[in-house]
Amino acid sequence: MRRSSWIARGSFTSLLAISLAQVPVQASQPSVVAVDGTLCDLTRTLAGTAISVTCLIPPGGDPHGYRLKPSDRQALSKADLVVHVGFNLTPSAKQISVSAPVVAVGELALPSYRGNDPHVWHDPANSAAMTSVVANRLSPLLSGDASSAFVTRAARAQSVLNDLGVWASVQFAKLPANQRVLVTDHQTYSHLASRYDLEEISMLDSYTTGGALKPSSLNAITEAVTNSGAKVIFSSYLPANKSLRRISKRSGLPIASTPLYGEGLAPGETAVSTATKNICSILKGQGASCDQAAATALANRWESI
Repeated sequence: MRRSSWIARGSFTSLLAISLAQVPVQASQPSVVAVDGTLCDLTRTLAGTAISVTCLIPPGGDPHGYRLKPSDRQALSKADLVVHVGFNLTPSAKQISVSAPVVAVGELALPSYRGNDPHVWHDPANSAAMTSVVANRLSPLLSGDASSAFVTRAARAQSVLNDLGVWASVQFAKLPANQRVLVTDHQTYSHLASRYDLEEISMLDSYTTGGALKPSSLNAITEAVTNSGAKVIFSSYLPANKSLRRISKRSGLPIASTPLYGEGLAPGETAVSTATKNICSILKGQGASCDQAAATALANRWESI
């Protein structure tokens, strides 16, 4: 009886070992690190669940002053691919030294750009070009069904970004020629302004040295903004800093009650919903209406990819 029981247990153990040996071992999921916030959302949207994407700069974070943390370096060391916007948007990205490819996506998407504004994604056409670059870099990391699903996501992403550009054009067309102006503290929206024929007045960059607001600078800024057709001054953060408050008091232009999110994603938002939020804020600040229903539809399409 004991011998039969021992034989039965031994047979079961052998069968279990054979069964386990026949279970396929799943390959580890590809890992990608995206340094900058907006680019991270573009990458995550393309990757879906097939690729693990780690974002370094959180929504609301400042890429210009960002410093790599030990946890960042650990994630970077395990990555199969690292992407960042480039154009020195995030200076600390230059410190990344890993075996995986480190790709400056914006620089590949816009090889002929020689300007000083690294915030290239504010033009939806540039975001679409960056998405194509990311898609080309992610594609080799996938195979089989995951690859087929990825191609579908990439096509849907391009469709939404193209439609975002069309929607933005329709919205900005509502502004009279003498009100197509955007007054901000620093140069952040030159790509948006160039695409939709706006005048960007980046006050502290254009009229000060090192951001110091001297009396002569204040006089020049006041004259520029009061004659520009602008109705408000936009800030990236609220409450606005002392310099913007001084300019507002001197010029008589109020500071917009809604900030513009120039450095990345708005908290809780995606690349597309941040873009529509910014555009609607500009329009409303200049006294025009914004098609919020269409904006919401675009954001929903993006989230459903």
